[in-house]
Amino acid sequence: MHPTIEQLKDVITKGDESLIHEFLAEDVRFLPPTYYSTWAGREPVAALLGHVGQVFSDFSYRRIMGEGKDWALEFQCKVGDLDAVGVDLIRLNDEGLIEKFEVVMRPLKTIAALRTEMMARVAKDPRFINFKDALG
Repeated sequence: MHPTIEQLKDVITKGDESLIHEFLAEDVRFLPPTYYSTWAGREPVAALLGHVGQVFSDFSYRRIMGEGKDWALEFQCKVGDLDAVGVDLIRLNDEGLIEKFEVVMRPLKTIAALRTEMMARVAKDPRFINFKDALG
């Protein structure tokens, strides 16, 4: 397993954006499951993933598949009282940093709860006023 993926397993569950930050390429792109837009750049993506790590509970990776630069990490978690399963689709760059991070998830009811919680968190986080340009 690639060292970035091995370390990421532990970091993502902590919801600490400073730890996540070091695994992201400067030009990383993040595609969330809650809406059809892409966030770009290390700072906003680290902030988003930090918030997600605090919204998810009972998070664990069930299976990890991939090799080289392309990885799929199947996870299970809760958002409030709702269960979810999903997959983190990750592409690494030549330096081993994450250049693309896409999340697919189900069921819809849990995704809606995640969206509601994330929108509330982003609205209260003053950094996101500056991050609006990062939304592509």
